[in-house]
Amino acid sequence: MRDETLTEPLSDDPVRNDRDDVVIEVRGLLSQFGERSIHENLDLDVVRGEVLGVVGGSGTGKTVLLNTIIGLKQPEGGSIRIFGHDTADMTRAQAAEIERRTGTLFQQGALFSSLTVLQNVASPLVEHTSLSKDTIRELSEMKIAMVGLKPEVHHQKPAELSGGMRKRVGLARALSLDPELLFLDEPTAGLDPIGAAAFDELIRNLSDDLGLTVFMITHDLDSLYAICDKVAVLADKHVVAKATVAELERSDHPWIKEYFLGPRGRAATKAA
Repeated sequence: MRDETLTEPLSDDPVRNDRDDVVIEVRGLLSQFGERSIHENLDLDVVRGEVLGVVGGSGTGKTVLLNTIIGLKQPEGGSIRIFGHDTADMTRAQAAEIERRTGTLFQQGALFSSLTVLQNVASPLVEHTSLSKDTIRELSEMKIAMVGLKPEVHHQKPAELSGGMRKRVGLARALSLDPELLFLDEPTAGLDPIGAAAFDELIRNLSDDLGLTVFMITHDLDSLYAICDKVAVLADKHVVAKATVAELERSDHPWIKEYFLGPRGRAATKAA
């Protein structure tokens, strides 16, 4: 199904046919709060191994979509499949399997304030595995090092860390179970440009090295250009395009044009 607002070169469809490569499949999603519809007839596929950026204006339901996919919000209609499992018709064992195969970094980190960095990162391993305490500690230390933090932070509490460091701790926790699929909600929000660039590089390197599929909500144009293979655009209550940044720069959709060609868009800067 192609959106009528797209230009001819922008031919990549949010729905794909090669089902074996699809990690997330959303069909006909309806999301509501009371009588207010956030999403209507929303379709989206996320393909194995891609870093997908999800953008849209305020109120388009980017975080609502993420929360619905991971099960924090129940959809009012439509279907969601993750790793081939319909999220509305899963057994507890299937739901637990999906939870082990996914990791989520929430916008504010969602760290446990009363726990140390090491305890925060270890918490999914404690919950989902029967590994020994020593093994859990070793794996947690390895994940902390993987995101670029030094051992000195192990026994610090989240309140003692900078915003960028809390993001990295949240990422280490999201990676603790060696997930295949990583969800990121505004990972560079609140970071200075240098910190944001470093975090982008970290995500791209981890994705390449670990073979991750990444679903990333962002408003950061630099992140889209730096690390995203494709970008899904939310507007008009559904996904109006999923394509590369270069293809989106040629779109005739009003919001996409404003986003990429507006005063703060990179495409406008390049053309100047």
